Amino acid sequence: MRVVVLRYGHRRDRDKRISTHVGLVARAFGAEGMYVYGERDPSLIRSLVHVNKTWGGDFWVSWIDDYAAEIKKWKQAGGKLVHLTMYGQDIQSIIGQISAEESVMVFVGSSKVPRDVYDLADYNVAVGHQPHSEVAALAVFLDRLFEGRELMKRFNGAFLTILPSKDGKIVVKAQDKESVQREVR
Repeated sequence: MRVVVLRYGHRRDRDKRISTHVGLVARAFGAEGMYVYGERDPSLIRSLVHVNKTWGGDFWVSWIDDYAAEIKKWKQAGGKLVHLTMYGQDIQSIIGQISAEESVMVFVGSSKVPRDVYDLADYNVAVGHQPHSEVAALAVFLDRLFEGRELMKRFNGAFLTILPSKDGKIVVKAQDKESVQREVR
């Protein structure tokens, strides 16, 4: 399944960390990239590019000037739009249907979401019907969508990697991972 995220309404000063965290969650939880609509913010792209260089992977970030045109282009190519909103259908009741789709764009709002997004969406999905973080909603949604498989994903081209440990931190250069694993055992 192909999954991308569209981060709507980024505000440089207010959303700097949250939009970065949306990108980090999208990357770590299985999305291939993220479109960003809103105020241009080179530091957002720099942060996510740095994460890719350090921890591997080919996650991309792209600024867009017209969110509706990007959504329509996605849908014309056969993709589906999932809008994460606390006003949508319960995730439990709809995730099976979404999992059967081939291409999904996940819309994650920041500022007030325009009405047309609700209409353009193939699925308006609620991760609970209470106010909470869009970062949490995206993480839960992607985890349910991929049924936890995304947590086992290997990120190619990593400079650093973490070796699981029950009692500390083991961070090694990726090319040293195999020899360190033999020593730790």
